[in-house]
Amino acid sequence: MFENFDWIQAMRNSPVMIIILACSVVTLGFAIERLVYFARRRGNPESVANQAMERVRSGHMKEALWTLATTPHPVGAVAKTVLESSQLAPEQVEEKMQIALSEQRLQLERNLGWLGTMGNTAPLIGLLGTVWGIMRAFHDMARTGSAGPSVVAAGIAEALFTTAAGLLVAVPAVMLYNHFIRRITVMLTQSENHARSLRIALDSTARGETQAKVA
Repeated sequence: MFENFDWIQAMRNSPVMIIILACSVVTLGFAIERLVYFARRRGNPESVANQAMERVRSGHMKEALWTLATTPHPVGAVAKTVLESSQLAPEQVEEKMQIALSEQRLQLERNLGWLGTMGNTAPLIGLLGTVWGIMRAFHDMARTGSAGPSVVAAGIAEALFTTAAGLLVAVPAVMLYNHFIRRITVMLTQSENHARSLRIALDSTARGETQAKVA
């Protein structure tokens, strides 16, 4: 369909295509950065939480802290905060855990706004290019005095090219944005659940020690 389409001429005639090209570069750059970042933050939260819980129950607090500190998954930082705050009141532990979750969310959501923006604005930029192209096509027809089907079709096809280009940028951006948002939700939910389980284990251990001392 595009074998006879003059891509270079379309870029020259429509400055909007330069903007769409810049948007595609920005989208690709931030998508790669986030993919690499999330790959580095992968881990097995259930395995890490179980190891930390076993070491807490056996009284090896330093080993449990080390296990949590060395995992890249957000569960490590959140559970480590809970473990370090175990001597505080329950309300303070809850507050510190929520702060840790918020900090992890900020790190995971960094640069995602760019992908969302590209997904929302690229089609509009493409539509602007289409309007620009149609206006230019009608201007050329008025100047040459020719309104033949070949002239009109060529101008409209060139104008619609920017809309197609905008959609080609927007669709992957929206898909990646939704994918990352879902991964963030799953990772933070896992982190909160395991941190609460660790907190329950800490409380059970503390009650057991207290009963042993009383006995």
